[in-house]
Formats: sequence, C-alpha cells, structure tokens
Amino acid sequence: MDSTIFLSSLFIYGVKFSLMVLLVSAIIIVINRKTVAWWKHYYNFITYSAMIIGAHLAFQWMGGTTGSFIVGEMYAFVLALVAYFCVNILLVASYFFLLYRNQLIPVLALFVRESLFAYIGILLFSLVLVIMVLKTGFFGILLFLIIAVLLSHVFKQLFLMYHEINDKANKDQRTGLFNHSYLEEKLDEYIKSYREEGKPFSFAMIDLDDFKKYNDMYGHPQGDKLLGFVGSIIKEECEPHGYLSARYGGEEFAIIMPELDKNKARAFVNHVRKRVNNAPFDGVDVLPHGCVSFSAGIIEMSADTYEKSQLVGLSDRAMYISKSKGKNVVTVYGEQTYLPQQFEHEINELEQQIRIFLSKDVYTFKHSKRVFSYAVDMAGILELGEEERRTLILGALIHDIGKLEVPREVLTKRSKLDKDEWDLIKKHVTFGKEFLLATGKYADLVPLVELHHERYDGGGYPHGLKGTETPKLARMLCIIDSFDAMTTERPYQRTKSFAEALDEMHRCTGTQFDPELVVPFIRYIERRIELGDIPDEALEAMEQQRKLEA
Repeated sequence: MDSTIFLSSLFIYGVKFSLMVLLVSAIIIVINRKTVAWWKHYYNFITYSAMIIGAHLAFQWMGGTTGSFIVGEMYAFVLALVAYFCVNILLVASYFFLLYRNQLIPVLALFVRESLFAYIGILLFSLVLVIMVLKTGFFGILLFLIIAVLLSHVFKQLFLMYHEINDKANKDQRTGLFNHSYLEEKLDEYIKSYREEGKPFSFAMIDLDDFKKYNDMYGHPQGDKLLGFVGSIIKEECEPHGYLSARYGGEEFAIIMPELDKNKARAFVNHVRKRVNNAPFDGVDVLPHGCVSFSAGIIEMSADTYEKSQLVGLSDRAMYISKSKGKNVVTVYGEQTYLPQQFEHEINELEQQIRIFLSKDVYTFKHSKRVFSYAVDMAGILELGEEERRTLILGALIHDIGKLEVPREVLTKRSKLDKDEWDLIKKHVTFGKEFLLATGKYADLVPLVELHHERYDGGGYPHGLKGTETPKLARMLCIIDSFDAMTTERPYQRTKSFAEALDEMHRCTGTQFDPELVVPFIRYIERRIELGDIPDEALEAMEQQRKLEA
C-alpha cells in the first residue's frame, strides 16, 4: 500500500510531493520501529527515493501529464511502474547479494518471479487512487483508505492462516520442533549450499537414554510430556544461534548447526546435554543416570559426505557408539573406535554374502577378496582412522554385490558385450546400493558400492561425478578395483602385467584416477614387485596371457 500512495502522489502532485510523503512515512516508521538498525532505515529510504525518482523520469520521458488521468497516456503510467519495479528489484537484490554473498543473477530471478504480480496490483491500485482523488477529492482518499485497511486486514488474516497451516505441516505437534520431513528438506538445502558455496555445517543426532523404560513405567501420556520437555530445551538453546532443531522420530532429535565445525558442535551439544541433565522432571530419578539424559552423534559436513542419507547414517552410527560407552555421551563421527572382535565379525558376515558368487561367478568372488586385501594394506599406508579403515575395507569386500542381479550368462560371457549387456553390467552399482539400503545395516557403505566406477574427470558412472564430488574412499576403491581388473584374467579383456598396469595408471592419473591417491598406491605396488610379492592368481593370469600371445 505504501508504493500505491507514493505512485499516486507522483502522478497527481509530482515528484517533490511524493518524496515529501516518503519522508514523513520514513520518520513515522523510525519512531515505531526503534529496534531496527539505523542503516536499514537509511537504506530503505534511499531505495524508495531512487524508485520514485526513476518512476518520475520515466513518466516525464513518456510525456505523462501530472495532475490528470488520460487514458491515451496509459503507456506513461505503465512505463513509470516498470521503472519503479526495475529500480526496486535491482537495489533489493543487490542488498541480499552483498549481505548473503549469493549469486546475483539467481537472486534477481527470484525477486522478479516473486514480485511481478504484486507490482501489477500496485499499478492498478495507484491508478484507482488517482481517479478517485481527481474525481471526488478527499472523499476518494477516505474511501481508498477504508478499502486499504479492509484489504490489509484480510491479507493479514490470510497470511496468519497460511503460516498456521505451514507450521502444522512442518512442525511436530508434541515438541514444537520441526518434523522429519522438514529436516530432510533443509538438509538438502544445506548440503547444496556446502557444495556450491562452501558453507560449512555440522549435524547431530540425539537419542533419549532409557526412554522406553520411562514410558513403560509411567505411560505414554507422561512419556509424551517428557518428549515435549526435552524438545523445549533443545529449541530454547538452538533458536538464539539460528540452529535448526527437529524431532527425527520416536525419542530421536536432530540439530543442524550452520558455521560450526565438529569440535564447536560437540561443545554446543554437550552444553545442551548438561542443561537437560540438570533440568528436574517427575520420575526421572528411577533412570540409570538419575536424570534425563541423551546420547548424541555428530558429523561435520565434508567433501567425502556423499548424500543426505550418509550424513544421517554416520551421525547415527556415532550416536550408537555413545550408547555403547555407557550413554549420556556425545561422540564425533570418526573419533570413535571399534572393538577388533566386532570388526572381524562384520568382515565374516559380509564374506558370507559374497560367497554366493562361488556358485554364480567365481571370478567376482576372487576379485572381491583381492580388492579387499589391497584395501587392508592401503588403509594402513594412508594412515586412515579406525572408522575410515573399516569403511574402506568392508566397502572393498562387498563393492560388487550388485552383480548378483546380473544374469550369469552376461557375467561369464567371453565375447565382447553388446550395448544392452554393457548397460546391464553398469547397473550393478545401483543394484548394490539398493541391496545395502534394503538391509539397512551397512547403509554407510553405499558411497563405495555405488560410486567406485566414477572417474576423476567426470566420465564415469552412474552420476558422472567429477573430482572431489566423489568421496575420498570411493576414489581410492576405484584405483584398487581398476588395478585388479587389469592384472587378473577377465572374460572380456586382455590381462596386463603389473608393470603394464602401472603404466596405465600413470597415463590415467588426473583423468580416471585421483592424482593424490594414485601415487601412494603405485608406490605400494612397486614395492611389492621389488619384494617379489605378487598374488598367485596374478602370476597365473600373466603366464596364461603369455601362452595365448605365443
């Protein structure tokens, strides 16, 4: 409505009167909104002044007549609004560009798309006001103000209703926090911002300790009150910092912490944990810790975090390590350790999965075991942490599990594959991903299973990821997998010697292979050659190849 008044004043009384109305309006706003920073008031005044002057110049240039409404001069009114609109869009978009460092063109496009129809309405209202004032004088102004107040009230009610509906759609009714769906939507946005603009953030998963025991003892209504109580504390702590808190499901909560690295995120979540510990609540004295407590897992977003499900899965894994430490603990992903017995158990469990290949394709079984062996050595050479070591080794062991969905005749075909057969072979990475997601237990291995055929130059599959878009461990697995594929007998390609394979790896450094990761692998293989430590299968394959060539 303010723009309608400014434009109407411009068309009826001229630019000086319109600027005077703006000044009076600005003074009133400054008095009523003392909490707003002075520079924002100043920028707002300058913006409206530039818009009014721009509209005045356009109106004059088109020969518009001040103080009258002539239908034949409609083009002057329209062009004045266009100038008013363009100056507004340019200045406001520039403000957001400078403030948030977004790209200017997308910001401009967003403002044009969102405000175009609003400005058409402003033109129509300003013309209506011009006609009413010119024809009926102050009665027209009074009538317009009544209409404006009524419309403002209606729009306010619609606005409040929209936000109420939006809150119900995005909020969890028990805790007042955002819900699971909204969290996932915002996670996508934060991941996109990290990849495009490098904006860091950390993510935490929180699980109330012994909630089932409390629920069973006091009933679900009291359990719901406890959830709401904890949710309110989390919300109070997060809102002042602009962190997004949500109820993930059941007794689980999640927090997105923009601009925080893992150490600062751990300090913040520990602060929340201690406040929860110290907050009295009926009946919690029967719990093991004698208070409300939670276990939490934190992960910092990095280039190696491939997608949303991995971010959630890894923080969830860290959270369960917190549980294993006795609960009421905050653990950062990557800093936890695994018992050797548990690690060996996982290897044996996955080995049983790939043993199925013995009856379908013995090559894939042996290939998986060799890639696994290389991965064990490379995990030590790269000095990986315990968690990354586990991920690389287990991922290497099961990386081809998706080939179980490929027909035996395609896997064992000795002649060249046709296009359809090759397309089917390439789908094994997607089949493998679906298998792991369906079982759930090893979902954290999905990036290695799905992405070990991506290339550093972006020419791989299934997504054509380039450079560090592919997680580090998947890039390492690509190197190991390719080397073993080149140096062992395969139905549809010539077997290379270790030396030939190393020459190929040198040649493909920076195109197929990560130049930083391929160097230690090449040194590792060269050292094995010096020591005469070459797998029997490789020696047999090279000997068989020499016989064929002879």
